[in-house]
Amino acid sequence: MASRLANPLTMPDEQDLDLFAVMSALVDPTRRAIVEMVAAAPGEACSRSDFGVSKSALTRHWRVLREAGVIKQEAQGNRHRNWLRREELDRRFPGLLDLVIAADASSKTDSPSSH
Repeated sequence: MASRLANPLTMPDEQDLDLFAVMSALVDPTRRAIVEMVAAAPGEACSRSDFGVSKSALTRHWRVLREAGVIKQEAQGNRHRNWLRREELDRRFPGLLDLVIAADASSKTDSPSSH
């Protein structure tokens, strides 16, 4: 039986990162929350389901982020460990991740529900 590590999860190479694909992935608030979580806890397994969506929807969000090149996932058994591709994204689109994370954090502190 083949190891799950034998089938690497697909993501674009650095030179193939596309700004439209990255921005499309980051437009969704759940995916931005995932990016914030991964930024705060690199290498964290993706079994945390505190995003208020179904397991299948969460799986889809992870796939969209990975296929856009925002995150790197590594399969370990039945879990996936996750990292932002910060260095690659910063080389292709300098400051983009910082801007998205800062803007999302700012909108949360400015929202009426946070007062």
